[in-house]
Amino acid sequence: MNSEPQLTDETVAKLVQEGDIDKFGILMERYGAKLFRYGKKFLSNEDNIEDVVQDVFIKTFENIKSFDTKQRFSPWIYRIAHNTYINALKKNSIGPMYLFDFDTLLAHTVTDESISKEAEEKEMKEIVEKGLSKIEPKYREILVLYYIEDLSYKEIAEVLHIPVGTVGVRIMRAKELLKEKYKELGIDINKHE
Repeated sequence: MNSEPQLTDETVAKLVQEGDIDKFGILMERYGAKLFRYGKKFLSNEDNIEDVVQDVFIKTFENIKSFDTKQRFSPWIYRIAHNTYINALKKNSIGPMYLFDFDTLLAHTVTDESISKEAEEKEMKEIVEKGLSKIEPKYREILVLYYIEDLSYKEIAEVLHIPVGTVGVRIMRAKELLKEKYKELGIDINKHE
């Protein structure tokens, strides 16, 4: 039997750094579907998602030596994916992208993961799936990372390079935007609070 599935992502990355480049296939196998799903939710145009995911893997491979194997691998690769998707979004965008983030100004108002967890997460996951295409990318992305990819606030903060408090603020704002979109469609989601 093959014992490689028991290797941690960090161990596999270290082996790749040490020259065992064939092991990179393990990381591609583990993250391919996740990054595709993430890209599909984050980018509205699905035509070139596979190409963009391949770009993520190429950038990951090219930069693998800079990965600190004492850290967790998943936030690192999601950060590369985030940057790659942002660039793809900019390239495909007709209008300007507004990257100034007002959420950072409100970051001090939410500092922990106290948004009532389990019941809300399950219901919000369904709502998020239906409403993602109706909200702007930065809010779409944070909901995907939290509700669909199950990253913690701390991991999301690492991926997006924003304070942990900003993660909470952005999730709250994204949920409000989703509610507004559903209200416009005549769907009552207040029961999901």
